[in-house]
Amino acid sequence: MDIITARTFLEIVKTGSFVRAAENLHITQTAVSARIRVLEQQLDRKVFIRNKAGARLTPAGDQFFRFATSLVQIWDRARRTVALAPGRERVVTIGAELSQWNPLMRHWLLWMRRECPEIAVSAYIDTADSLMAQVQEGALDVAILYAAPARSGVVAELLFEEKLVLARTTPADQPLSADDHVHVDWGEEFAVNYHAAFPDADPGTVSISYGPLALEYVLAKGGSGYFRMAALRPYLDDGSMVLVPDSPEFSYSSYAVHSANADEGVMGRVRRGLRAAAKASAE
Repeated sequence: MDIITARTFLEIVKTGSFVRAAENLHITQTAVSARIRVLEQQLDRKVFIRNKAGARLTPAGDQFFRFATSLVQIWDRARRTVALAPGRERVVTIGAELSQWNPLMRHWLLWMRRECPEIAVSAYIDTADSLMAQVQEGALDVAILYAAPARSGVVAELLFEEKLVLARTTPADQPLSADDHVHVDWGEEFAVNYHAAFPDADPGTVSISYGPLALEYVLAKGGSGYFRMAALRPYLDDGSMVLVPDSPEFSYSSYAVHSANADEGVMGRVRRGLRAAAKASAE
């Protein structure tokens, strides 16, 4: 198995076609077919079923998909590390869920460039499951997650504890309908707790998976939703939003997740930066 073959396999999966994969890779279809034939010989399994519609994965191909993805990610990380610019001692690869980027990761990136200029940084946005898998596989040094699950060989360190609270736009005496409530996707744990607290809640007309966007929408349109207390604070202070009295509050803590075998010297600097970023985000 080589990286070129893995990339070819992934391009076919993405395009659903040997022909389109060949076009995107700027090689002949014969070369694509030859690479997959060698791969199938090495695995002793067929990975694609080809038909007039294109190509689809076999059960064996479906199993191989995640390994091919990891191979390419780890290779890219190794290539970046070896090709460090002069004056850089190593690369730190970090990933975070989308809702963690503003302001936490923004503060962390600025801190790292100021306090650790000798470390190069590669930063990514991905889903929680993918980020956790990449930490376990060695493709990421550290991931920033909400509600990090317990996994073997992985350390989850609490960065800060935050609350999700129900708030609405003002004036508070103006009635809101069920359609005015915006459902914000804060993850599976929040969904379970929310439905336990509001078993008869209407699913609502608008559902948004990104908290900052949902907050901007509510401020512009009017309505209510569950938001991070830190994000709400400026709007509570200026009176444009108020907390809904006697409404349930939900924990929404942030964790730094890394391998138990991570380089402690590097992780120490990353950890200091994350703590400084968490403090700045709470101010």
